[in-house]
Amino acid sequence: MGNRQLPHGVIALAAVTGAGVVAALAAWTSAVVIEQRSEQAVTSRLLDAGITWATPQADGLQLHLIGTAPNEAARFRAVNLAGTVIDAARVRDQLEVTPVKAIEAPKFSVEMLRNDDGIQLIGLLPTGDSADELLAEAKSLRSDGAISDMLETAAYPAPEGWDDAFAYGMEAVKRLPRSKVSVSAGRVKITAIATSAEEQRRLTNELNLARPEGLQVAIDISAPRPVLTPFTLRFVLDAQGARFDACSADTDRARARILAAGAAAGVPGRANCIVGLGVPTPSWAEAVSTAINAVKTLGAATVTFSDADVSLVAADTVSQSDFDRVVGELDSALPDVFSLTATLERKSTAALGPAEFTATLSPEGRVELRGRVTDELLRDAVASYAQARFGVGKVYSATRLDDDLPDGWPVRVLAGLEALGELAEGKLLVRADTVEVEGVTGSQIARGRISQVLSDKLGQGQTFKVAVRYDEDLDPLAALPTPQECAADVAAVLAKRKITFPPGSAEIDGQTAGIMDDLAEALEDCPAVRMEIAGYTDSQGSDSGNRALSQARADAVLLALQGRGITVDALKATGYGEADPIADNATEAGREANRRIEIRLLDQPQTAAAPADPAGSPAAAGEPAAAGQAGAAPDAAETAADDDDSPSLAPAEKTRRPLARPSRDG
Repeated sequence: MGNRQLPHGVIALAAVTGAGVVAALAAWTSAVVIEQRSEQAVTSRLLDAGITWATPQADGLQLHLIGTAPNEAARFRAVNLAGTVIDAARVRDQLEVTPVKAIEAPKFSVEMLRNDDGIQLIGLLPTGDSADELLAEAKSLRSDGAISDMLETAAYPAPEGWDDAFAYGMEAVKRLPRSKVSVSAGRVKITAIATSAEEQRRLTNELNLARPEGLQVAIDISAPRPVLTPFTLRFVLDAQGARFDACSADTDRARARILAAGAAAGVPGRANCIVGLGVPTPSWAEAVSTAINAVKTLGAATVTFSDADVSLVAADTVSQSDFDRVVGELDSALPDVFSLTATLERKSTAALGPAEFTATLSPEGRVELRGRVTDELLRDAVASYAQARFGVGKVYSATRLDDDLPDGWPVRVLAGLEALGELAEGKLLVRADTVEVEGVTGSQIARGRISQVLSDKLGQGQTFKVAVRYDEDLDPLAALPTPQECAADVAAVLAKRKITFPPGSAEIDGQTAGIMDDLAEALEDCPAVRMEIAGYTDSQGSDSGNRALSQARADAVLLALQGRGITVDALKATGYGEADPIADNATEAGREANRRIEIRLLDQPQTAAAPADPAGSPAAAGEPAAAGQAGAAPDAAETAADDDDSPSLAPAEKTRRPLARPSRDG
């Protein structure tokens, strides 16, 4: 059979079809290549310009830009950049633009500065009556118009928390004549100066009581040392025992030395001694201590310092030989600046003369004046002074004239009335040989003030007696806890119960969380007491990890107190990690002791080191006062941990001995 050949028409058709397929494949390949190159070129150009939010997507000869531009200008720029790479007619803009945010209100704040020179008001307030109200309040405080108004307002509503903060800030300025009060929404910061430590405590507690619920308040009121004129000290040793009627010192070290001398002479407990300005010589503590030792040697005597004038009065039970010997030694030992006058009382059976003046102050504040005065001028002066001191309508005068009274009688009477004014109830007796003041007071410094007045007004070598009893029920500040009392309350709580944390966690264990309720109750009356919540770990783990864990746990204690309504502005949480170990990290017992949290007072005077405990818990030297330091047992502020890395609350008085760290990995 011969070979059959296809018809020419079929062959031609197949050739045409094959050519079409090849052409279509070539066109598709070219389009894909063009799309890829266009995408790559535009993407590269956009990235070079820092535009990462736009994505090119090719579809045939068209190039779509997809994404969200931060603003209209950025969108326009991206489209133009794409048009510089390929034909702009091929670019399709499908970009979105981030919506424009609403204009936020400014941050409102005001700073109020008040001092003796005037009042300055600086800040931005919301639209309303705030500015007018503040200016009106400032004018009521400064009638002389010494007000600097630098207030601005903005047409925005007051933010949340602004009204309470603003009202509280104005109340603070009214109470504090020398202060700076900064107010912002939900927060007030107060910096002020008080005239005395008593006023400092009173103002701080008043401001804390007036604080609205939920308002963050930071209060820093300082009290400068008082200026004492004259600088007075009076030490008595008689049948009632040893005591300070007045005590002044120029430094904490001098006060400690004087109180130590008093304790050695028989003064019970811790006497009150004011640290002030005005001491006549740096040798004050040396001179006072020497004189107290002389009184102790005599056995019954009184020594009074008024600046550099020293008066020593020995009782009639002291022999002349002992008196001469002790006075001679004291006169030689006193620094040169001091002048000594010494008197030995003599026994006498003679009756006291009739010349006397008396004043009686009743608990209701009424005063009866009886006895003798020199003339009408003194009678009027005494009555006027008493009315000015005790109140008009509260003075009854029944004095009589006697022109044969001793020299200096008017000075003695007026000085005695000034001293009587320091009491809540009492009596004054003025005689030719003495001035006696006795009574009851609600001020711990009244006895010292009376001694200071009489010593200054009567002069050197004059005899006076002070028999004043302090009654805590009359003291408005007695119910306010001191920082040491707050620390003691915390110590009492922590001595009974423990706080633990799960291993590696900063969340207080639910089974021991109840202790936070007791701590909150102990700190409720101590909002202005500055304390530190210090967290510590053992040496296991990395330094940074230990610091982070101890900080988190200290913060957890702080937040737990805040969650129970405690004002935490005065509390500070600090994580120290594995620093300052109190025991050997080489043993499990030592590591457990080092895992702790300490709660301690800030800004307290350093205490002398106590002997070391045989069990390895010596008292700290130079540590800040800790919760439990005031009258508590050495471990009164400690709670142990039950797991390997949970801390325990421990007292700061434990000595932190630098111990060798055991070898470990990491």
